[in-house]
Amino acid sequence: MINKPLLKPKSNNFITKDINNDIKNYDHDNLINFNNYNNNNNYANYLSVAKFWSLNDVRYMRAALALAQLGATNDEVPVGAVLVHNDKIIGEGFNKPISTCDPTSHAEIAALRSACISLQNYRLPENTTLYVTLEPCTMCLGALIHARLSRLVFATHEPRAGVVGSQLNLLEKGFYNHKIDVNNGLLKSHSQQILKSFFRNKRNQKNKNSY
Repeated sequence: MINKPLLKPKSNNFITKDINNDIKNYDHDNLINFNNYNNNNNYANYLSVAKFWSLNDVRYMRAALALAQLGATNDEVPVGAVLVHNDKIIGEGFNKPISTCDPTSHAEIAALRSACISLQNYRLPENTTLYVTLEPCTMCLGALIHARLSRLVFATHEPRAGVVGSQLNLLEKGFYNHKIDVNNGLLKSHSQQILKSFFRNKRNQKNKNSY
């Protein structure tokens, strides 16, 4: 099948279009002080410790974390994702299978749909990076391979069902016809804090309802 030529995106009306100014609006539960990283000096402080990550890596993972928190406010498991090409967000999403009654509506899938519809192409442009706050599952990784993602950056592992190193490492299998570069651990504690707080609140709510 011949791949369609890339078209100009139909819209740039992404939630995270202005990361430095708007991202703090999603810190609804004050789980993360995003303002700590709102200027280059604070980014530099983080990067001096991390050493591996670029300024843009941190910025875009922060965008994904903001989307994860937005999902939490909708009572969805807080996972967020952004797709970036040429230093621009081309797709974004957060978990919403419950609210959409769609079991495939994971953050990665939502970001892929957003980008591919905007670009009018079922495949991503070369050198596209996905920033996602949790290690992908089998379904999402398969979709990323089909979309020809170039690079995957995830914040924290999913020990129960992650397939990029936790339960399996499917990208090391030789039967796929596409390879994805993977990095992980960026803002790991931030993602873990959002997830832990969400599930703690769910448990507390369940215990109250049981009385």
